[in-house]
Amino acid sequence: MFEKDLNVGYLLDFYGELLSERKRSVLDAYYNEDYSLAEIAADMGISRQGVRNLIKKAESELFFYEEKLGLAKKLMQVEKHTDSLLQLMKHTNLSQEITDELLLLTQVVKE
Repeated sequence: MFEKDLNVGYLLDFYGELLSERKRSVLDAYYNEDYSLAEIAADMGISRQGVRNLIKKAESELFFYEEKLGLAKKLMQVEKHTDSLLQLMKHTNLSQEITDELLLLTQVVKE
């Protein structure tokens, strides 16, 4: 058995529509619904190895899209800077710090 990479579920949210329906449904069942390989195999009428191969191929596609487009990474950066900005706004009145954080957020979005 192989370990689940929980980042795949996150990438599936971004790039799932780029996968074939079959690959998308297998990844959704495996990562989001927590079905076992055997359960997915029974539903699809294929072997457990066939399910595993589909999962690996679909994962590879998702990682390829993220490598080329970087949308998930950018969103994580935006969320990080947004959280920092919210904390600054709650705990300080220093407008320069808020301005600096906004500039960082803007740079991340434009990359």
